[in-house]
Amino acid sequence: MATFDDPRVEQDLATVLAKRVARSPDKAWILTEERSYSYQEIDDLSGRLAQGFADAGIAAGDTVLIMLPDTVDYIIIWCALSKIGAIEVPVNVHYRGGILAHVVNDSLARVMVVDGQFVDRLAGVAGDLEHLEQLVLYGDGAAVPGALSGKVGATGYQAMFAGTAWAGGGPRYLDLMAVMYTSGTTGPSKGGTVSHAHAFEYAYGVTEMLELREDDIYYAPLPLFHLAGQFALVYCSCIAGASAVIPGPFSAARFWSDVERYGATTSFLLGAMANFLYQQEPGKGDADNSLERVLMVPLIPEVEDFKKRFDCLVSTTWGGTEMNCPTRSGFDLVDNRSCGRIAEDRYEVRIVDEDDKEVPPGVAGEALVRAKEPWIISNGYWNHPEWTVKAWRNQWFHTGDMLMRDEAGNYYFVDRSKDAIRRRGENISSMEVENEINAHPDVLECAVIPVASSATEQDVMAVVVCKQGRDIDPEQLIRFLEPRMAYFMVPRYIETTEALPKTPTGKIQKFQLRETGVTSATWDREAAGVKLKR
Repeated sequence: MATFDDPRVEQDLATVLAKRVARSPDKAWILTEERSYSYQEIDDLSGRLAQGFADAGIAAGDTVLIMLPDTVDYIIIWCALSKIGAIEVPVNVHYRGGILAHVVNDSLARVMVVDGQFVDRLAGVAGDLEHLEQLVLYGDGAAVPGALSGKVGATGYQAMFAGTAWAGGGPRYLDLMAVMYTSGTTGPSKGGTVSHAHAFEYAYGVTEMLELREDDIYYAPLPLFHLAGQFALVYCSCIAGASAVIPGPFSAARFWSDVERYGATTSFLLGAMANFLYQQEPGKGDADNSLERVLMVPLIPEVEDFKKRFDCLVSTTWGGTEMNCPTRSGFDLVDNRSCGRIAEDRYEVRIVDEDDKEVPPGVAGEALVRAKEPWIISNGYWNHPEWTVKAWRNQWFHTGDMLMRDEAGNYYFVDRSKDAIRRRGENISSMEVENEINAHPDVLECAVIPVASSATEQDVMAVVVCKQGRDIDPEQLIRFLEPRMAYFMVPRYIETTEALPKTPTGKIQKFQLRETGVTSATWDREAAGVKLKR
């Protein structure tokens, strides 16, 4: 009989939820600011909604768009679609204009569940919509604007709940559960296909990385339209029988008060989030909190001090939408840079050069991933076989991440391949330069990008955000960096800004910075006559 303790069973969300309800029906699964929701309650509501969706003509294999803020209803919709075998397509709530139209059209979905506050964005691209036929409107007073009238039908969300629960068959573990569109940091968003087995593997892996238990309160400020929010927070809590907090957008100012309010014992922090928390002024009571275990991705250089200051354990991983999470570190970190070792029972990873030839330990190259078990990584991009062929060439998924492994089998993330900088014959990791800039006491965060050089290849540019009330002199920053890095890594260009462009999951959108490049506001070390010491 399948159990929660065996990651190799053929699992789907509906089955996992049913087993959890049978085991602990009254246990709180979701905690919000308003109240808690038990496993039984969400199972009941999602069962009625599943039947309502089926009555409305949504069937197994149909794609359904969801554009909602973080709310328990998002989870109810997600579970309902899973029960009937429909394919969820989360939509980034910040999308608008052409990128929104692209995702709506590319998904081939006829139905979209949308919050009333976002309907006007659809109206703005009404003339470009190709397949959309029906809106399920969420929120009081939500209505269809004139630009969409006659083009799409509309039904209120509450009207979709049937009087009886879904009693039909569910999906197979190898069926598609979702199409997850990438953040679009490099161009058009691609829809990575995610099977039920893929989702379970991702979620189960996080239960291992966090050693999640039934008595845990799991607080992770990750958006529900993102794979990490759904699987690394909500789904893995269901597998472990823990309680998941849906806190809304990340706030460094609110984080620790929320941890105290909910009694949170564990969390998932993106590296940018951890950096914001670490950059806050230290206080005597920093260690006086309930947080025991943190999954931090990637690690910040000050991770050991972070652990001591906040009295918690930290583990890390490396992964992505298409490839799942092939590495695990455990809580005994090798150092402050490694992203762990390969989970060799599940994955293979190769580090290769531009010709897909494996490079030796100590040499950085692109990471390629292949699964040892079927269906646990993506099998391609939705609606775009040409992208699939390119990314999965030579029967390996090409991640676009530059990694390096050491002789002991520890893996190190170096950079995204598109962010690596080539300067005067030397390869530079933008992340390594960023880590040193972030160590400056006046710097909150930064982004390092390549810019065109008159001397061929590229120059290094840093875009810096200072801490509130602080300022930084570019030459002083250069002198701070000189003893900390090779001379060829020291930025030529420095620009300060109030905020960096980011995706809702905290990834810096470097393509926007690269498009802007050097401006009249950019400080140029060479033009200023600042010489480096070699």
